[in-house]
Amino acid sequence: MKQTIVFATGNAHKLQEINEIAQGTDIEFILPPEGFNPIENGETFEENSLIKAREAARVSGMISLADDSGLCVEALGGAPGIHSARYAQTAQARIDKLLGVLQNEKNRKAKFVCAMTLVDKDGNILFQTRGECHGEIAYKQSGTHGFGYDPVFLVAEGKRTMAEMSEDEKNEISHRGRALRKVLEYLNND
Repeated sequence: MKQTIVFATGNAHKLQEINEIAQGTDIEFILPPEGFNPIENGETFEENSLIKAREAARVSGMISLADDSGLCVEALGGAPGIHSARYAQTAQARIDKLLGVLQNEKNRKAKFVCAMTLVDKDGNILFQTRGECHGEIAYKQSGTHGFGYDPVFLVAEGKRTMAEMSEDEKNEISHRGRALRKVLEYLNND
């Protein structure tokens, strides 16, 4: 029998991505019900993922999983970091701003970070973990897959952007994939 867990997001891309990673398991992730409106005022990825997980559990009365993720650029002191989704108004504006700020920068090292928190229906922490994917920022965007900063993130394992990879390739090495596999391992051993 499948176990249903609320995934604390309003982002359908993220939900699809984690269900693809979880394929072959007995776990299905669903969106939270209406009323899910967390105030992400944490100072770390871990704090924000806990805030979202507890809010999803509150509105659903179910076990909930949340992630908080972002792009950390070494030359920018880790920015945009927890503010990655609010770095500019649209996904394209965020990419344009990042490429503009890094225009003359030689140090392009960056990493995607994903913190995940699993809570029970009462909001108590069951498991927390983190996944990272290291790479660098490209000089121009390339690729049509993925979302967010994927078109400008060159993966350390190859020399393609995440947006140039298939979903399976991306899910194998992504920060979210790495964190989620740890959560799934925890759930399977529980």
